[in-house]
Amino acid sequence: MDVTEVHGTVANGFEPVMAALQRNFAQDAEVGAGLTIYQHGAQVVDLWGGLADLGTRRPWERDTIAALASTTKTFAAGALLLLVERGQVDLDAPVAAYWPEFAQNGKGQITVRVLLSHRAGLTSMEARPITWEDLRDWTPITDTLAAAAPEWPPGTAHGYHGVTFGHLAGEIVRRVSGMRLSEFFAREIGAPLGGLDCYIRVPDSELPRMATMVVPDTEQVMLGMELPELADMVHALNDPTTLTYRSMFGSIAIGWDATNDPSTYQVESPSMDGVASAPSLARYYAALIGEVDGVRLLSPQLVDQVRHSYGDGIDEILRVRTSWGLGFALPGGPMWPVPEKIAGLFGHSGASGSFAFADPERGLAFAYVPNRGSELLEGGDFRVRGLIEALYEALP
Repeated sequence: MDVTEVHGTVANGFEPVMAALQRNFAQDAEVGAGLTIYQHGAQVVDLWGGLADLGTRRPWERDTIAALASTTKTFAAGALLLLVERGQVDLDAPVAAYWPEFAQNGKGQITVRVLLSHRAGLTSMEARPITWEDLRDWTPITDTLAAAAPEWPPGTAHGYHGVTFGHLAGEIVRRVSGMRLSEFFAREIGAPLGGLDCYIRVPDSELPRMATMVVPDTEQVMLGMELPELADMVHALNDPTTLTYRSMFGSIAIGWDATNDPSTYQVESPSMDGVASAPSLARYYAALIGEVDGVRLLSPQLVDQVRHSYGDGIDEILRVRTSWGLGFALPGGPMWPVPEKIAGLFGHSGASGSFAFADPERGLAFAYVPNRGSELLEGGDFRVRGLIEALYEALP
């Protein structure tokens, strides 16, 4: 098999997107990848190619699933927003109204809106770094967060809740629905959309379809970190005294050696260990902003709140400019440079290289799922940028 061959289909006018993906493979930037795009509820790009497993030479198929890393957070966000849409959760109610123990240590007035927009200040798990057993059991993490004191006065600053966001949002979902987050997402979002290959916890039966990740080596990561605008983040990540370090590396007792361990994806890890195929991830995003085969998840009014910027400027954790909506990242800063003359997008990236976003104005839902990790801490690398540029160049 020619590993640079790209399979699949594109609608008329979207040929530049296929060319951009082919270019990524030709430049040896990919091992395997899937790319799917919807427009106005219909699939217009459905592409895949390369290898799902470099060692065994297993080819990437249309239904190959792969690790998403932080893009997983949008499953937790979407589940909580669905409860908001249904009137079961109020964005401006205190989190403690649904999760009473959360009120400890002066957190009684933190609202769901503040929590969703990465402004709650609950970024660190340094007091109890997350283990696989904690992910399996769930409550050790949520109990630690409920007892924690915010790192800044809630609502006054924003900072990426990199390892805590999924449990913060997921515990509200659990308290309100009575279901674990993975179960709620599968039953209330995945099933109505035809059985999405989007998993917060991967069933045993789906593991054979999972791609093996190829993690960038130290030299590649350092090259990725040489961007001048990332200098402050790199410095902070290498200083154990900083909030950046304590909130990222200092909050996790699981290292990169867990990346290809199947058990990593069989626990409830909604901040960083979800899995999806590109077609299903795009279908999920399409249903957030419009109707897909009769299913729409969020109203236009709620989507407008999701893509409103609640925190824009220097991120307390990432130390670069970021912009946060409700549970989703917005364009702005080096992680997601703003496309020229385009506004209103929302999405997320992951260190696995994954990237997904929705553009309600143009009815677009974009999902890119590779198995070569990104050189950047939270993804959004040149492979993604080339694909997005090609997409918008293809539009009328």
